[in-house]
Amino acid sequence: MASELEPEVQAIDRSLLECSAEETAGKWLQATDLTREVYQHLAHSVPKIYCRGPNPFPQKEDMLAQHVLLGPMEWYLCGEDPAFGFPKLEQANKPSHLCGRVFKVGEPTYSCRDCAVDPTCVLCMECFLGSIHRDHRYRMTTSGGGGFCDCGDAEAWKEGPYCQKHELNTSEIEEEEDPLVHLSEDVIARTYNIFAIMFRYAVDILTWEKESELPADLEMVEKSDTYYCMLFNDEVHTYEQVIYTLQKAVNCTQKEAIGFATTVDRDGRRSVRYGDFQYCEQAKSVIVRNTSRQTKPLKVQVMHSSIVAHQNFGLKLLSWLGSIIGYSDGLRRILCQVGLQEGPDGENSSLVDRLMLSDSKLWKGARSVYHQLFMSSLLMDLKYKKLFAVRFAKNYERLQSDYVTDDHDREFSVADLSVQIFTVPSLARMLITEENLMAIIIKTFMDHLRHRDAQGRFQFERYTALQAFKFRRVQSLILDLKYVLISKPTEWSDELRQKFLEGFDVFLELLKCMQGMDPITRQVGQHIEMEPEWEAAFTLQMKLTHVISMMQDWCASDEKVLIEAYKKCLAVLMQCHGGYTDGEQPIMLSICGHSVETIRYCVSQEKVSIHLPVSRLLAGLHVLLSKSEVAYKFPELLPLSELSPPMLIEHPLRCLVLCAQVHAGMWRRNGFSLVNQIYYYHNVKCRREMFDKDIVMLQTGVSMMDPNHFLMIMLSRFELYQIFSTPDYGKRFSSEITHKSIVIMLNVCIYTFSFLTGERFSPGVGQVNATDEIKREIIHQLSIKPMAHSELVKSLPEDENKETGMENVIEAVAHFKKPGLTGRGMYELKPECAKEFNLYFYHFSRAEQSKAEEAQRKLKRQNREDTALPPPVLPPFCPLFASLVNILQSDVMLCIMGTILQWAVEHNGYAWSESMLQRVGLKTFVIYILVFYSTKPGEAPKNSPSILAMLETLQNAPYLEIHKDMIRWILKTFNAIKKMRESSPTSPMAETEGTIMEESSRDKDKAERKRKAEIARLRREKIMAQMSEMQRHFIDENKELFQQTLELDASTSALLQQGNLLMYICKLKWISRAWSSAAFVQRKVNSLLFVFVLFCNAEKYDPLFMHPDLSCGTHTSSCGHIMHAHCWQRYFDSVQAKEQRRQQRLRLHTSYDVENGEFLCPLCECLSNTVIPLLLPPRNIFNNRLNFSDQPNLTQWIRTISQQIKALQFLRKEESTPNNASSKNSENMDELQLPEGFRPDFHPKNPYSESIKEMLTTFGTATYKVGLKVHPNEEDPRVPIMCWGSCAYTIQSIERILSDEDKPLFGPLPCRLDDCLRSLTRFAAAHWTVASLSVVQGHFCKLFASLVPNDGHEDLPCILDIDMFHLLVGLVLAFPALQCQDFSGISLGTGDLHIFHLVTMAHIIQILLTSCTEENGMDQENPTCEEESAVLALYKTLHQHQDIGTNLNYFILFFLIPGTSHFEHLCNYLSLPSNLICLFQENSEIMNSLIESWCHNSEVKRYLEGERDAIRYPRESNKLINLPEDYSSLINQASNFSCPKSGGDKSRAPTLCLVCGSLLCSQSYCCQTELEGEDVGACTAHTYSCGSGVGIFLRVRECQVLFLAGKTKGCFYSPPYLDDYGETDQGLRRGNPLHLCNERFKKIQKLWHQHSVTEEIGRAQEANQTLAGIDWQHL
Repeated sequence: MASELEPEVQAIDRSLLECSAEETAGKWLQATDLTREVYQHLAHSVPKIYCRGPNPFPQKEDMLAQHVLLGPMEWYLCGEDPAFGFPKLEQANKPSHLCGRVFKVGEPTYSCRDCAVDPTCVLCMECFLGSIHRDHRYRMTTSGGGGFCDCGDAEAWKEGPYCQKHELNTSEIEEEEDPLVHLSEDVIARTYNIFAIMFRYAVDILTWEKESELPADLEMVEKSDTYYCMLFNDEVHTYEQVIYTLQKAVNCTQKEAIGFATTVDRDGRRSVRYGDFQYCEQAKSVIVRNTSRQTKPLKVQVMHSSIVAHQNFGLKLLSWLGSIIGYSDGLRRILCQVGLQEGPDGENSSLVDRLMLSDSKLWKGARSVYHQLFMSSLLMDLKYKKLFAVRFAKNYERLQSDYVTDDHDREFSVADLSVQIFTVPSLARMLITEENLMAIIIKTFMDHLRHRDAQGRFQFERYTALQAFKFRRVQSLILDLKYVLISKPTEWSDELRQKFLEGFDVFLELLKCMQGMDPITRQVGQHIEMEPEWEAAFTLQMKLTHVISMMQDWCASDEKVLIEAYKKCLAVLMQCHGGYTDGEQPIMLSICGHSVETIRYCVSQEKVSIHLPVSRLLAGLHVLLSKSEVAYKFPELLPLSELSPPMLIEHPLRCLVLCAQVHAGMWRRNGFSLVNQIYYYHNVKCRREMFDKDIVMLQTGVSMMDPNHFLMIMLSRFELYQIFSTPDYGKRFSSEITHKSIVIMLNVCIYTFSFLTGERFSPGVGQVNATDEIKREIIHQLSIKPMAHSELVKSLPEDENKETGMENVIEAVAHFKKPGLTGRGMYELKPECAKEFNLYFYHFSRAEQSKAEEAQRKLKRQNREDTALPPPVLPPFCPLFASLVNILQSDVMLCIMGTILQWAVEHNGYAWSESMLQRVGLKTFVIYILVFYSTKPGEAPKNSPSILAMLETLQNAPYLEIHKDMIRWILKTFNAIKKMRESSPTSPMAETEGTIMEESSRDKDKAERKRKAEIARLRREKIMAQMSEMQRHFIDENKELFQQTLELDASTSALLQQGNLLMYICKLKWISRAWSSAAFVQRKVNSLLFVFVLFCNAEKYDPLFMHPDLSCGTHTSSCGHIMHAHCWQRYFDSVQAKEQRRQQRLRLHTSYDVENGEFLCPLCECLSNTVIPLLLPPRNIFNNRLNFSDQPNLTQWIRTISQQIKALQFLRKEESTPNNASSKNSENMDELQLPEGFRPDFHPKNPYSESIKEMLTTFGTATYKVGLKVHPNEEDPRVPIMCWGSCAYTIQSIERILSDEDKPLFGPLPCRLDDCLRSLTRFAAAHWTVASLSVVQGHFCKLFASLVPNDGHEDLPCILDIDMFHLLVGLVLAFPALQCQDFSGISLGTGDLHIFHLVTMAHIIQILLTSCTEENGMDQENPTCEEESAVLALYKTLHQHQDIGTNLNYFILFFLIPGTSHFEHLCNYLSLPSNLICLFQENSEIMNSLIESWCHNSEVKRYLEGERDAIRYPRESNKLINLPEDYSSLINQASNFSCPKSGGDKSRAPTLCLVCGSLLCSQSYCCQTELEGEDVGACTAHTYSCGSGVGIFLRVRECQVLFLAGKTKGCFYSPPYLDDYGETDQGLRRGNPLHLCNERFKKIQKLWHQHSVTEEIGRAQEANQTLAGIDWQHL
């Protein structure tokens, strides 16, 4: 169909191109009814431009639209050629001080933590770099798209609102002027006309709901039967469902379906079929039928092509309006007027209102376009921003309802614009006072949570899936409320007070619905069948935590508001629990002569709820009364006398009892839901408004009532009243379980006592400030262990701005220890702060308390101090809470303490534990410290002597060894205080605390220390004796093993010293049995061209000569652990059998691929795919003739070898000749003169055993298979070549690593590398023994011919295209196959030496030919020394054969290297002269002819003539790409990267290849490609072209390094970017500025150089099994 329409499209193009924009604009200027003229033009032209076939032509459509449609509008608006008109408007315009840059997806944004009013105030990269904030503390994030830069907005910044680009001049700091003054009246009129018409047209057509007909003004005369089947996006169906459905519905390929699905997801809709109505309706019915079985069907409409055309132009028109208003603020002002002008239908009839209210009906692309227009117009004009805010607030309820019922993400909803409006302080105040915004938001939120119980509380237990979905979406309203409250008012007006308190009333109604929600009852007998819903209630609590805190902050900022809010909150609390005694029996409690009446209530039997927001809000307000001193200034205005303390404490106390009972195991049958609730109740995310406020409420209640009454009520709620009121009650405990529960409950109860009197670090409770509070939190967290910055931040509560306040105090309490090559930077507590440690800190969990105690005791032992952990000196209470101290000298408290100490003295085992004694010891100390403050001189509390006497008794109790230090410290401290009181009753305690501690430390009992040391010595001696006995017993049992070890011969011992012998796996055998070491062979690719050639011709490719660019090599590595060959075979067979036993459906990806021959080393679990046989040095076996006397020189040797090669070639040729020519052959044999001593018919005996030969073949075949990516074939003649190549490439890799690390070549290597090199070189030297002798000899002949040409080999590479080290290794390792048939007396060592000298000279010529060609810079005729003369002679020889033009300076300096010890040692070791020119002088006879043959090669000539390139020396080491120092540069680069296959759409997961620097669109359907018959992601496909299946990538948005190896292996690795605290930020969650750590990057580079990426992946997958389940091939 597309081909049929093409001529028609071309014809239409020609007719439209004849239109003149100037003429059309002239007609419009003369028209009496402009609207009618414009609409007729649109009705005629739009359908001819847009939607002319099944596939859009965006470039052609945009070109025609600009020429035919937008051009006339621009002419009309300017009154002249727009090319001149718009620059005039721009020049007359006064530039805005607002930046307004709209962020793209993934673009970096910056928020100043010091100056931003709230975290939503952000800067673009350009403005940030030009502002003062770059030197402040800032947070860096990536934008989700849609927001804009706040530079220039004075309300967004406390300081520095302008960058250098947008900075205001002093003359501009005056009242804002009307931007219309810069426009003429004619321009204003024309602009108003065209904007009004086009804006209305765009709104009408985008909100048009009919599918087959247009509005009457736009209807065409002739209507064609062309329709589109339009598929719309939703967030319910997955990509796979949509792709499968489209393949069935429209008969498209999978690739086409992926393209449709990608476009639908990006733009919100896409036409999937074009044709007549029936044709499209058929596709619609199939799509609906296939997607409606489980969920709602996909939205599909059959739309007439003209409607789609007008809607496409409507979007283009809105974008055009957004670009036009950028020329002038006056144009922006006119568009705002047009958009907000009320229509004829009254309220909500403006164009802006119509668009907002239709938002949920529009598709994603249309929403994004008009949102962008709103931001560039309404939100950039300060006057109309207020008017738009009013319209937004009036429609708020409906907009949120539409969003909740919609399924698109919030970023695509107009409701998301709330962040741009509500975070502006002036707008938020205005909307609160004029539109009652707070009440509107909260009421809208409550209207969506209509599921209530009989008491009107929220009920989430029976939520359906739809209700749960709506609840998740309605939580965004809480975020809006947070935006409104985020900036506290500094000045209050009466209207603001009134409206805020109205909003506070509604907020209290919300909290009232939460008070007591999700009540639970203890399950008895049978375990609960189904876990109840609890997450929704806690989610709501966590979302409201900051809102509650901000409400309190608002109240605290005005005394009148605080008083009224306190009254209102108290009234609501009394409504909730004022009648809590109804129907419950009152009881009387009595202890120590004190009585109190309360209700009979047991937490373990009645309903109890952990959600008490009203009570906790009242506690917060009560603290604010104390903090702001309102309670002392206006006591008559507060209803303090009306408070009922028992009512205040009742429900918080129940919560604490519930926690204690759960801890005691009494609620186990209620399942994990309750355990999770208790966890979050104490968790840092919730505790500020839950647990902490419950403690404050208890402190409030205690401060207002008789402490004896409170303690009795508390004992009753903890169900401990009978223990202390009834003598010998503890002896009646019926079971161990009951006993244990009672002990735990009693522990927690005493623990709570310490909270009430010891927790004074909340401002308003104690005389402290917020800094003291956060400092105390940090001290106690660091008392557990040193912590990283992120770990410490997580343990501290955040405020609404995501700040903890840690940076303000951390330097005062901790030292920062910078990280090394791995790990993180750590904060360590300063020693002087340890004295502020409190073992009973109320935010400690049980595990944290135990760790902190152990750490602090260990520290004290190291410092040789007393191990007692006394509590720190506490700050005084505020006056409103001052009466709390009375609880410490109450009769009931002393009774409790006395009873517990009596249990400890009697040690009868019931109702007593050591932890109780610890806490009682602490409480005793606190009692007497506070008694010192609160009693008059000469007075003393009752029962004191008995408590002291019991403590003195316990001091010597043997069963309290661990607590002796603490008891002794308490007694000494008490005596010291008593003496001070007697001498100076008014001296303050705090001044003498240090003295007391010093005396206590000095008076440590030396005898006690000596006794402990003796016990430790005896224990050590006992352990050593046990170890000695075990060693003797082991030797007796394994006599045979030790005897065999002693009988090993010297050669076997030398062999086994190479690696770590697995003596616990294998018994020792003779040398004839094969030993092997696990190894991993992998390909290394550096050249894209080579990969293509190899993939196309893998079966025919000849790897004999390696190119100097080292394009592809085979690398071998080994862990060095050895085992017997047959043991390895049995182990590998067992691994294969185990894999085959696994069910096919359970075979997930593992860290090794058994089908590919991979396994894990049984000792270290290193990834391996073959084994290297361990051998003795081969020359010791074959030949001991290493005497160089009477050996031929190089010239003679070359002639001899050439003769031998010629003879071999003749014999091979004769063998291949047919038998009918046998007579002629015999004549030729007579003519052939074999060199003296050369016996080509001799075949040497293989010196190795069968098992060793088998292992040689195994490793050789594995190298061949992996290196060429072919099937194994032992007979392939390329097997020995691949073995030699692997040996050479591995050696080169190790040498390059040593060079990059500036390590000496002959320095010590790591054991692993040393073992690998030794094993690999010995294997390579021995492999020819298992290969065909004729094949190896043929390879040698060909390699030798590349240096010494002969007639038998042609088409060999020239000297420039051969890597000389690979050539050297191949020649040396193949030479024994020729030398073994030579019995003339020439030693093997002689041949090696001559080969080395020959290759060295060839390499020198290779270097000189490729050196820089510059003009001569010295006099060639006057050499100054003998060396220079020799160099000049060589230069002339080269110049004689080729005009090389090499700089003679460079030429001579190459040979006149200053004599360094390293170079001289290297030359001595390699039998080279220190002056390399001597090689040419000594062998001038043969070298002149060889140089001539090398230089006359056609390829060398082409290079010297500039027709081709060649590798120059020294070769640079391959390195990963250079990364920018600042990570935001990478983010900025990635934000500009568009998906190459999605028409300019921004990539969601841009990924940078660290090898070549390519940016890829990872983890997306759009960029999947087919590789070996399987769809793979962009990164996986890239690894096969860039690194032979191995790749290193940086996922830019996540700041995460990705390692890939093949299709099934991968892992994430720590990135090289660290923040100022030495930590990575994977996922960019914290937002701290990141900078490149060169040491970390070098570590990644080292992994790459060492070819250890695959091994690293294997180790990571073994350590983390979840990595194996990831589909790495899709990345």
